[in-house]
Amino acid sequence: MSTRPQRSILVQTSIVPIRWGDMDAFGHVNNTVYFRYMEQARLDWLTAIERDHGASIPPGTGPVIVNASCTFFEPLVYPGDCEVRVYLSDVGRSSVGSFYEIWKDGRRFAEGAAKIVWVDRASGRSTPLPDVIVAPLRAPVPVQAA
Repeated sequence: MSTRPQRSILVQTSIVPIRWGDMDAFGHVNNTVYFRYMEQARLDWLTAIERDHGASIPPGTGPVIVNASCTFFEPLVYPGDCEVRVYLSDVGRSSVGSFYEIWKDGRRFAEGAAKIVWVDRASGRSTPLPDVIVAPLRAPVPVQAA
């Protein structure tokens, strides 16, 4: 069962290499590393937004993570690459839910979530999400004919 809301949009897919150093004494990727994989995909998405829409993001503002979780279905092992999918949902005034799926060889190994809050870096207070992040989430969902 997925924790990702049904009404979510895929915003990023990143291929992340599994490194030998990601493994632990039990012979699989350490649980903490899954959070790094999710972080890398989130940063890939944010970097693409900055590159493509940098002028749309108010200067001095940016994202912080206020909570994060991960559910592990089976252990990842070296070697290989994993595919990390980033979805967004649950948009608020200054926050948005991010949801992650970690896949390898056509199988889902883990899923996670993190609440992203947009903040004014000088004050540390929340500030409204930039339109470039909110717009795709507020777009009407096409109705499919029966």
